[in-house]
Amino acid sequence: MRLDDEPESNNVIDDRGNGGGGGGFGFGGGGGGGMLPMLFGFVLSRFGCGGVVVLGIIVLAFGGLGSLGSLVGGSGGAPTQQIGQPAESVAPGTAIAPGTPGQEDASKAFVRRVLHSTETTWGRLLPAQAHVAYVDPKLVLYNGRDNPGGCGEVSSASGPFYCPQDRRVYLDTSFFNELTQRFGAPGDFADAYVIAHEIGHHVQNLLGISDQAEAAMSRGSRAQRNAISVRLELQADCFAGVWASANPKLLSPGDVDEALKAATAIGDDRLQQAAQGTITPDTFTHGSSAQRVHWLQQGLTSGDINACDTFKQGV
Repeated sequence: MRLDDEPESNNVIDDRGNGGGGGGFGFGGGGGGGMLPMLFGFVLSRFGCGGVVVLGIIVLAFGGLGSLGSLVGGSGGAPTQQIGQPAESVAPGTAIAPGTPGQEDASKAFVRRVLHSTETTWGRLLPAQAHVAYVDPKLVLYNGRDNPGGCGEVSSASGPFYCPQDRRVYLDTSFFNELTQRFGAPGDFADAYVIAHEIGHHVQNLLGISDQAEAAMSRGSRAQRNAISVRLELQADCFAGVWASANPKLLSPGDVDEALKAATAIGDDRLQQAAQGTITPDTFTHGSSAQRVHWLQQGLTSGDINACDTFKQGV
């Protein structure tokens, strides 16, 4: 990414050093898809208290959600994004080991620049495309401790998440290492996609989609709650693509490939296959690799939040 000339956001709160150890994305082994069902159970238990949306949590069909879909107007499918040739990552936000002040400063600068880009982008797009004012969220950097925010008890293993209650994104600083080393998805744009995805949940919150999803989840069965969760996550992927589409000057050759590789790596089917050797689609909470790639591409190629209506369109 070309971030050297990008200003830095003033909305990053560096709360590292208040706890020891790593953290990271935390998709481990075990039955039922590793960490996914555990994380989803946490979301269900906390959704009524403001909720928390963890990266990758939510894709299946759920009938009767027209009211949710109406919040963002539907549109036709977008053509497939052409993937460029891989390029070496140059930003300092990738593969940063916690505990080294110089590296942590570089990681913080990377996060602040990406966040500033999302602020200017959504500050322009949300009023123009949805007639809603954009309110900047805070992004909290933390490491190695639980319960860092206002959404109740959160494990540091949950990875990046957005808390609608306090309108803050929480990012464990060891996560970029996890994405690179464990999931094989390195690159500065892959890291930026993670941040943009969480900001996508903030956009959902401002649009009122989160509140309607919460109400629908409280009435639904487990399968229906899974389906809503998936659609929320895919929409956040699409919103991340819309942000990237609006910032071509920041992209280097191969950046799109990095983000698509990351989306593939954290698909429910990929994670379940690695953790338990089988795939159980009815337990998906984030969407398959193909679905996550599709919706990220949808945002990239359309540049329009109206093309991101996962509640009206087939997923």
